[in-house]
Amino acid sequence: MAQHDYTIANQTFPNTRADINSALAAIVSQNSGATAPSTTYAYQLWYDTTTDKLKIRNANDDAWIDIFGFDQVADTASITGNIDINITGIAVAGTLTDTSNTGNITLDFGTYQNFVLTLTGNVTLDNPTTETLGQTGFLVLIQDATGSRTVSLGSQYLTAGGSGLTLSTAANAIDIVPYVVQATDKILLGTPQLAFA
Repeated sequence: MAQHDYTIANQTFPNTRADINSALAAIVSQNSGATAPSTTYAYQLWYDTTTDKLKIRNANDDAWIDIFGFDQVADTASITGNIDINITGIAVAGTLTDTSNTGNITLDFGTYQNFVLTLTGNVTLDNPTTETLGQTGFLVLIQDATGSRTVSLGSQYLTAGGSGLTLSTAANAIDIVPYVVQATDKILLGTPQLAFA
């Protein structure tokens, strides 16, 4: 962790070298520290070690903008705030493929957007806590070799007319259910597309 004012003082050579090394240490550590650097510049980066957020100074040099949040225990990063992303290539969201599902299941919408689940028993989709407003995706529900498996829904999963999900019952049948998250406690499920072959 190092910070510097990025002004190299007129001084003796050993002190100048130490000052330059301090400035370089600040650069390579993203000006990290528990408090913001005392001298700031437009577009300067600062890693806030108190909140584990990487911030950038705005163009007017009068505020910090959060860019990324970091979990130093799990070694993960996440985008903070609102950000516009334009994709000119192909973007593939994370898909969970699970070949053995029975009983109560909680889908992890924070990690995955799409879910391919083989039903090896009757399943209840418990209410998640990781969904994001506006998130969309699909569930692929595959009957095992026995078939006739059912999917019950937690109260946050809503279907047209409140009718629940009626799935194909044949062994190895494949159904697709689209979804959209209307709010953090409302996941709207589309009409199942049945019996893909």
